[in-house]
Amino acid sequence: MKEASYIVHSFDIKKQRASLEKIVSIVLDLVQKYCDGAQIIAMQSSGIMVKTNYGLIENIEFNKDVELLITLYKQKHTSFVLSTDLSLSAIKHVVQVALNILRYTSMDLYNGMVDRDLLAWNTYDLDLYHPTEIDIQSALHLAARAEQAALKLDPRIINTEGSIFNNRVSIKVIGNSYGMLQGYCTTWYSLSSGVIAKENSSMERGFSYTVARAIEDLQSPEYIGKKCASHALSRLSSKKLLTMKVPVVFAAEVAISLFRSLAVAISGEYVYRKCTFLLNAIGQQILPQWLSIEEHPHILKGIRSAPFDNEGVQTQQRDIVKDGILQSWLLSNYTARRLGLQSTGHAGDIYNWLIVGCNCEFDTMLKQMEKGFLITQLMGHGVNEMTGDYSRGASGFWVENGIIQYPVSGVTVAGNLKEMWKNIVSIGNDVEKRSSIQCGSIFLSEMKIGGD
Repeated sequence: MKEASYIVHSFDIKKQRASLEKIVSIVLDLVQKYCDGAQIIAMQSSGIMVKTNYGLIENIEFNKDVELLITLYKQKHTSFVLSTDLSLSAIKHVVQVALNILRYTSMDLYNGMVDRDLLAWNTYDLDLYHPTEIDIQSALHLAARAEQAALKLDPRIINTEGSIFNNRVSIKVIGNSYGMLQGYCTTWYSLSSGVIAKENSSMERGFSYTVARAIEDLQSPEYIGKKCASHALSRLSSKKLLTMKVPVVFAAEVAISLFRSLAVAISGEYVYRKCTFLLNAIGQQILPQWLSIEEHPHILKGIRSAPFDNEGVQTQQRDIVKDGILQSWLLSNYTARRLGLQSTGHAGDIYNWLIVGCNCEFDTMLKQMEKGFLITQLMGHGVNEMTGDYSRGASGFWVENGIIQYPVSGVTVAGNLKEMWKNIVSIGNDVEKRSSIQCGSIFLSEMKIGGD
């Protein structure tokens, strides 16, 4: 079909953004007489996902989504309504629904509009929008090349779980009763592949992916295919370990999870509800003195860059942890008011955490560990946000004399995050850049391994 010959990047982005801005303005005009404050978000995204299996088309999905989010405030009451219909009649209806809900919600003294001085009145161009028109056959060819590279690498690669090429272009506009009206556009590309390796009775999966704001910044399909095949092959004929306490290294791909747990523990909701093990930790040392975490929301082309959060608060560079000492909670407008503080611009997520102190070569780290467990995969949640207790299924490799000896699976790693963070010996310079947290491999002096 002619309509399906191109990925959905062909619409007029300026025209669509102007249309969303008009919708936001219409809603604000409709509600201004009936509430003390209003925040309106309009979003549109479109894209495509193509999947191959053994190089043949398995699935093609076209996506087009629109959302209108209306938040109203009146005398400490609030209402929140979401609509996926942006026609004028639907907008008028959903506005009336939001006003009706406002009459029946409970009063909450912490409800209300964001401090106007915190808003992003002037936004930065963060170079997040890189549209590309590419025909479907070319997209399928990218996915198929990754599969083919994996299947050709070794005869022990016996099956494929397919390859996926994905892209999305998005527009986000936010306006409020203060007169703020801002927006920005983004693009997102990804390519992933998975295969299965077999040797004797042992079978293992391997997976790899690449993401970027611009299609030319993706890793090549051949790189992704070979990497996922290598992962599967390296895990064949794995062994179990005895229960013991040993040094461990979290490979970069899984090391980021240790700091994701930190982001959860210092989020405003957990703090004001007093259900975090870091409840009174501001100003206290939680990481080694040589380790800092900086947030950089305005990195050009950044995977998690944004000019403002979901409440229109301007994002800004800040220290999360400085010289091992916790500097800040992660606060939205509501959670900040519950704590008697100001929003930190974290209504929604975190923005490009850079782990400062990643300076150790990976091979050097293994030599420092000498004997222990290299963790390359984690399973399950296994983190108690109230106590910091940590227990997760793991697989990886046993290391002796600083050299990888054999693959390991079917074990658990356990500890407490407070102690684990303080036991960080070094962090590698093999920084994982596909995540909102950019961190290298992490060497911990000791953890408990649960095995046979």
